[in-house]
Amino acid sequence: MVKIAFNSPFAQKDEPKKEAAEALVADKDPEIATHGGENSSGRCLLTLLGLAFILAGVVVGGACIYKYFMPKHKVYRGEMCYFENENRDRAVEPYFLPVTEEADIREDDNIAIIDVPVPEFSDSDPAAIVHDFDRLLTAYLDLQLGNCYVIPLNTSIVMPPRNLMDLFAKLATGSYLPQTYLVREEMVVTEEIDNVSDLGIFIYQLCVGKETFRLQRRDQITGLQKRSVENCHSIRHFENSFVVETKICQQ
Repeated sequence: MVKIAFNSPFAQKDEPKKEAAEALVADKDPEIATHGGENSSGRCLLTLLGLAFILAGVVVGGACIYKYFMPKHKVYRGEMCYFENENRDRAVEPYFLPVTEEADIREDDNIAIIDVPVPEFSDSDPAAIVHDFDRLLTAYLDLQLGNCYVIPLNTSIVMPPRNLMDLFAKLATGSYLPQTYLVREEMVVTEEIDNVSDLGIFIYQLCVGKETFRLQRRDQITGLQKRSVENCHSIRHFENSFVVETKICQQ
């Protein structure tokens, strides 16, 4: 007896649907895997960016903390008294006038910044002075006039930073109270300086935005005579064991 099997029409219809569904799933699997990889890469990138921002915040915050909370350069204060009487050999008893200063001495930068406040007993001007030992320049900012004056550094008058620190350290003890003499020097304005950016960062910070002039010592200018119409101002200061009066004249 031969058995003849008949396929159900419904079964035949179901098989193509099943195959189509399997093919559809097979087609979608690579795409799903690709999107999964892209999402993972995006999350990693966002994580790295977040870590970079956090690290940048830590660096900036650390710099701010160092700037505002770490100790700054030490500022020295000192006072020196000098003879006003030019002839100390006279029998007349001399009298002394004090000069008070604040000094920011930066040995690493080879810089000395001197602040001369308004004097109590003389007619000299208050000033800020920068001695740049690398560039061998001195700049005076006359705080009464608001003008800046630049001249080559006189190393015979101005002590180097280490010696200046020792001097002010002795003055700060209060036990070292020198009664010294006054050295006078006279400067003449020769020309205006238009660009102060070439004078070093410290003199630039002192003089930027102000009228700035170049000075020369009067005794170094051949044939220059004093004129009654000259406008002169004096600054009394010390960067050595004696007091210096720097007289600045502009014709």
